[in-house]
Amino acid sequence: MSTEQTTATTKSAGHVIVDTLEAHGVKRIYSIPGESYLDVLDGLHHSSIENVICRHEGGAAYMAEADGKMNSVPGIAMVTRGPGAANAHVGLHTAWQDSTAMVLFVGLIPFEHRGKEAFQEFDPQMWFESGAKRVMTLDHASRASEIVAEAMFAATSGRPGPVIVGLHEDIIKEQISPELHPNIPVATGGMTVEDWKALNEALQGSDKPLFITGGNDWTTEGAEALTTWLEEHNIPAAAEWRTEGTVPFTSPSYVGPIGYGRPKPTYDLLEETDLIVFVGTVPGDVVTDGFTIRQNWDKKNFLVTIDPSLRGRSGPVSHQIVAKPDVFVRDLVRMDLAVKDSWKEWTSRMRGEQEKFAALPSAEPAEGQARMDTLMANLVQSLPEDAMITLGAGEHTNWAHRYFPTNSYAAMVSARNGSMGYSVPSAVAASLNHPGRRVVTIAGDGEFLMNGQELATAAQYGATPLVVVMDNQEYGTIRTHQERDYPNRVSGTQLKNPDFAKMAEAFGGFGVRVEKDSDVPAAVEAALKAIDEDGTFALIHLIVDQRVKAY
Repeated sequence: MSTEQTTATTKSAGHVIVDTLEAHGVKRIYSIPGESYLDVLDGLHHSSIENVICRHEGGAAYMAEADGKMNSVPGIAMVTRGPGAANAHVGLHTAWQDSTAMVLFVGLIPFEHRGKEAFQEFDPQMWFESGAKRVMTLDHASRASEIVAEAMFAATSGRPGPVIVGLHEDIIKEQISPELHPNIPVATGGMTVEDWKALNEALQGSDKPLFITGGNDWTTEGAEALTTWLEEHNIPAAAEWRTEGTVPFTSPSYVGPIGYGRPKPTYDLLEETDLIVFVGTVPGDVVTDGFTIRQNWDKKNFLVTIDPSLRGRSGPVSHQIVAKPDVFVRDLVRMDLAVKDSWKEWTSRMRGEQEKFAALPSAEPAEGQARMDTLMANLVQSLPEDAMITLGAGEHTNWAHRYFPTNSYAAMVSARNGSMGYSVPSAVAASLNHPGRRVVTIAGDGEFLMNGQELATAAQYGATPLVVVMDNQEYGTIRTHQERDYPNRVSGTQLKNPDFAKMAEAFGGFGVRVEKDSDVPAAVEAALKAIDEDGTFALIHLIVDQRVKAY
């Protein structure tokens, strides 16, 4: 190591940045290299932090965002100036709308070149401030560790979200003290005596209570404690769109997902219940079907969120409890209520509806074209208890919502902002975070080509997800809207696709193309065998009919 990076009493600011990330518990970052932050890359050379080199800044940002969903430490991405920062923007929007703690480090032009239209120059504040919790730039090398500590705090405090840190390439090379800024503790809130009494009274006065869980600010322990309490009290819980698993799929208290394309039983829940307790989320656009359901002011809604602004909520607010989910649950489980017969009947009825909805179709193949129903039936019966699913956006995700057994918190990692291209990067991140665990992603054919090249990253770092590409040769969700508003006038939604199985093989994994339903069971078996015995990722390219939906 040269003396330009470190001496006996100093270190370069770039190396101090890496040291500070280590001190905050960061295990892995996702990056596209750039000359603008070479000193940070040099600091990572001898670091315990794994630097996962991605193939596109959008993929790197998605992986970091997924990392933030799965861990208590913010996900970290690093990209270079101008074009690199622009490409990463899609992951920031996902982190903003999904309330995911994430820090994006962006290399910048030399400090002295500002305002001269230098090569790849841009203004981070102007670009990012409307979609990030904070935008910070390291203008003074001596503040390197402080800025990182502030960024990590800002990403996790209150409602989690993305934070930007700009790094001028000359400033990060300057020598500074190696002393690190201490971690800044995050307030977690909690139930006050008044909160506890109000919720206790509301539950005792309710005949049909419902909990709705959501967000990314949970731990496994908190989710398990809530599940136990709900089951002991015969109270049902639904899952916010694309956050299934907080209350397990198999729990007698779990009554299904609530979101776009929701099954009718859970759609009716919102109006029928006489009390909803939202934990970790609020009644936003998707849950309330475009701010149309449960808007009457006489409805009872308790909102449990650490965000005092209640950003994104609609409808009545009977009471707000300012707390992170785990802290709320810690206080909730001390509430021992007499179980009403009406709770038992209500929960049993709605659980029965969910069980009918989630009952697997036949695993026996049908005649003709390959079917997602057959694939899901054969796949699900082979899954271990701790299987994970990652999802991007599109109608193909509904097969997972209906059938995939999400049995723990963060068993489903998805993009709730409807962002396409998320499936493969998030599956790579999930597999790297949980080596040896069965990770599955379901991608549409349109979505897969947006970031499918990150399978090269999977091969390089040993990630082993199962990728199912449902190929119906169209942008299916948009086609559905098109048929509703402009029937029989198909325009701009049809696709001609390559052989995705051959692409998987070219990237170094296993690929199988399936056109006939009779070939589905063998394809699933072969793909899982390749993962387990060959230690590689696997891809099933499933050619299906158009206009076939999960529900």
